[in-house]
Amino acid sequence: MPAVTVENPLTLPRVSAPAGARPRAVLAVSTAPSGFEGEGFPVRRAFAGIDYTYLDPFIMMDQMGEVEYAPGEPKGTPWHPHRGFETVTYLIDGSFIHRDSHGGGGVINDGDTQWMTAGSGLLHIEAPPEALVMTGGLFHGLQLWVNLPKKDKMMAPRYQDIGGGQVKLLTSADGGALLRLIAGDIDGHEGPGITHTPITMMHVSVNPGAEVTIPWRSDFNALAYGLAGRGTAGPLGRPFRTGQAVVFGPGGDSLTLRADATQESRSPNLEVVLLGGQPIREPMMHYGPFVMNTHAELAQAFEDFQAGRLGTVPAEGH
Repeated sequence: MPAVTVENPLTLPRVSAPAGARPRAVLAVSTAPSGFEGEGFPVRRAFAGIDYTYLDPFIMMDQMGEVEYAPGEPKGTPWHPHRGFETVTYLIDGSFIHRDSHGGGGVINDGDTQWMTAGSGLLHIEAPPEALVMTGGLFHGLQLWVNLPKKDKMMAPRYQDIGGGQVKLLTSADGGALLRLIAGDIDGHEGPGITHTPITMMHVSVNPGAEVTIPWRSDFNALAYGLAGRGTAGPLGRPFRTGQAVVFGPGGDSLTLRADATQESRSPNLEVVLLGGQPIREPMMHYGPFVMNTHAELAQAFEDFQAGRLGTVPAEGH
C-alpha cells in the first residue's frame, strides 16, 4: 500500500494552507467495529456511531479488508439493488469486478476508483476476478456511500471508471506527504471524480514524523479515517490509528495531520482517507440498499425493486 505513488514527491505541485488559516479542532475519535459483508468479506464500519449531522452528505463507509486471501477464499456480493445515492469504491490492493443492470461496469485494480450513481435505481454485483479466486492474494479497499439531494435522487444512473493514473497527485510544502486527490478541489487542483453533491475525497500518505496542513473549504464538514499506521489530527494533536475515524469541528479552513515518528513494519507511513462535503440538510431515510427522503419513498423503492422496475440481472456473457 499504496499502488499509486511517485519516487520523488518534490516534483509534484505543492499544497499548503494560506497564512492565517484557522485550524479545525477535533471533536471526536471513534473506533470502527468489524463485521462481514456480501458473501463474507471482512469490513470495518468506518462511521458507525457517528451522528449524521457530522457525516452529511456521507451515509456510510466500509473499509474492505485488509485481508490476505488463500486460494479459493476471495468473496464478493450477490446481485442487489440501490436507489437514491452514489457508491464510491476505491481499491488500494487487489482486483474487483463491477457489473450493473444499467450497462456500467469494469475491473478495478490497485489505485483505481469506481463511481456508481444509482439514482433512480439499478441492480449491481461486485466480485473478485477468477484469477484472484484461484491464487488468493492481498485485498484492501473502501466503499463510500454519498447521498444525493432530493432533486437528483431519481436521475438516470451513471458510472465512472477512474483509473489510478487519473488521480491528481500533490504533495505538502516540504514533500513529507503525498496527496491523491480523487474528487473535489484543493488549493486550485481538481480531482477527476464528477460529483452531484459537492465533496472532496483524497488518500494521504504521511511520512514518519512529518506533518501536513491542508486548506479546507469552510462550508464543508471534515472527516479522516486511518487506513494504516498511527498519528495525530488537529492543532492539539489528537491521537488516532488504523481503523479509527476522526470528526473535525466547524469554524476553520485547514486540516492538520501528523504521522508518529515510528510506524508499523507492514506500513511505513500513516495512511489516511480525508473526506469533506457540503451538507445537504434534508431528511435522510436509509434502509438497506435504499436512501430516500421519506418512509413512503423507501416503500416505493422496495415495491419497484420487487416489480422489476430497477432492472434485471443481465444474462451471463453480456
